[in-house]
Amino acid sequence: MAVRFITRHFIKDLGIDLGTANSLVYERNKGIILLEPSVVAVKKNTTQVLAVGNEARQMIGRTPGDIVAIRPLRGGVIADFDITREMIRYLIRKACRGRVFIKPRTVVSIPSGTTEVARRAVIEATLNAGAREVYMIEQPVAAALGVGLPVSEPIGNMIIDIGGGTTDVAVISLGGIVAGTSITIGGDTMDEAIAKYIRKNYNLMIGERTAEDIKVYLGSAYPQDQEIRTEVRGRDHITGLPKVIEVSSEEIREALTEPLNAIVNAVRYTIERTPPELVADIMFKDIIITGGGSLLKGINRLLSEELGMSVKTAELPLHSVALGTGKTLEQINLLSRVLIAAKKASS
Repeated sequence: MAVRFITRHFIKDLGIDLGTANSLVYERNKGIILLEPSVVAVKKNTTQVLAVGNEARQMIGRTPGDIVAIRPLRGGVIADFDITREMIRYLIRKACRGRVFIKPRTVVSIPSGTTEVARRAVIEATLNAGAREVYMIEQPVAAALGVGLPVSEPIGNMIIDIGGGTTDVAVISLGGIVAGTSITIGGDTMDEAIAKYIRKNYNLMIGERTAEDIKVYLGSAYPQDQEIRTEVRGRDHITGLPKVIEVSSEEIREALTEPLNAIVNAVRYTIERTPPELVADIMFKDIIITGGGSLLKGINRLLSEELGMSVKTAELPLHSVALGTGKTLEQINLLSRVLIAAKKASS
């Protein structure tokens, strides 16, 4: 009897938002317990993991020749299966406080439109990392659940999830995606656009961390009441020597034009494919944007102006998908229609 009690006590249900930029873990009845960058540091030409998460992110662009900092997910899909498995194992073990005998039931979010091959890769990586049972949920559905939209009702709910590697746009009704689009444009694309702009206009080479810092501080999608400037340090592309320049928020907004236009076009395309009855529903309520990309200043105003509809940023945009996976754990039978598949570890 005592053994049975201990076993039940240590059973865990986890929701994992496996993102290109960050990964979050939700534990049933506790909430979000982990938020780590989706970065793994390994020995070069091996799968020997040296660091994961925040510690590994600090190594990006600063590692010696025999250490490589890898983002194992690119464009919302697994780019390196072995490293992804190790990252998921790290997340599960940290959530289970190192108790290797705990095999949690797990809900993992995936981008909408993920191929069957990619889905199987996520399932196998999660099972190999120590889960006893794996469910999957599409990220826009999880995000909609996380922000409190009534996805199970017969009305149109529109969500725009701008992540690190993908932007998922979906109109959801009766627990499913009626019309949706997933594009490989996200925060990483914005960082690349900024680095490309600075290299083209100033012959200055900067790393992805510097580009991200510029995006956070100067980036905007819509003209601001007060435009600002900041210094940027990098390496001169011609001389190879250190160089300092000054850039403005207007310039960074110009650099972001192409990825932002792609996101606007994806939203328009989704609305064009949505049944008129559901479009009418959406017009009388807010379109919700979430994900790290929704934190770009003025992006809700840009979308609202381009679409002629009300657009609102979620209260906890970085947590929406993880909170949605958590809701499915709390009510897994009630919300079973939003879960894509389940697979158990072989006994």
